[in-house]
This record gives sequence, structure tokens and C-alpha cells, in this order.
Amino acid sequence: MNARLVAAILLALPLFVAAGCGEQQAVTVFKQGTYQGKPDARPWDSADFKGDKAEWERAINTRMTGQNEYVRIKGG
Repeated sequence: MNARLVAAILLALPLFVAAGCGEQQAVTVFKQGTYQGKPDARPWDSADFKGDKAEWERAINTRMTGQNEYVRIKGG
């Protein structure tokens, strides 16, 4: 490889690395009177549970039981 090419690459590399460190604008445009966030829906209204709150509660309790180390060690 040519020594000039290697030197050019080594000199350009920090510029490319530093270019990724720039601060991006994080401010959104405010629209008067409208909520711009994520809509707040009930967890059991998802496609998995189709509005069935009892089924959602059973799924949460099953998950909670599976994460309980005392229950997992004793086998139930």
C-alpha cells in the first residue's frame, strides 16, 4: 500500500469517528391542544387478550409465579 494512502486514511479516520458524536436536535414541535405521545390503552386490550381482563390477569399471575424463585425451587 502506498504510504500516502495509509497516512490519508489515518488522518481521515478521527474525522469520521468524531462526526458520529454530534448532538442531534431532540425538541419536537408543540401543537396547541393536542397530545403527541403514545396513546394510553389498557394492557388487556391488546391483540393477545382481545379485551379479556381475566385472561390477562391469569397470564400475569402465571408469569409472576414462574419468576418466583421460592416456587420454582420447590416445584410449585
